[in-house]
Amino acid sequence: MASQVPADGTTSLGVAPNVGGLLCYLPICCIGLIFSVVAAIVEKQNRFLRFHAFQGLLFQAALYVLCIGGWVTAGILSAIHGLLGVLGWGVVSLLGLAGLGVSILLMIKAYNNEEYELPVIGAMARNWV
Repeated sequence: MASQVPADGTTSLGVAPNVGGLLCYLPICCIGLIFSVVAAIVEKQNRFLRFHAFQGLLFQAALYVLCIGGWVTAGILSAIHGLLGVLGWGVVSLLGLAGLGVSILLMIKAYNNEEYELPVIGAMARNWV
């Protein structure tokens, strides 16, 4: 579900709300995770940025858990049989690419001032705002 929200330009962090929302999903060197934590703690004025901070935290946490579980599973499969390991690592790679694609989608939506909700995570983030 996406809703268009006008950005009022007031944030405690001194960035435009759409730029702050984009930074919450940035996958480079955990910048998005760090910015989401800072925005969730510091930001009190702008609900748009708080929503993206909480959704970014939940999305990245879920992605990390899935990737770590995939790595462990692929490692176990590699120990059992080499071909199973190759398939396991292929699935983990596809999971990482899918996560990158969703991150890019969320960055575009946030930059365009849309509060795009992910199916389960978005509702949780909306309740925490």
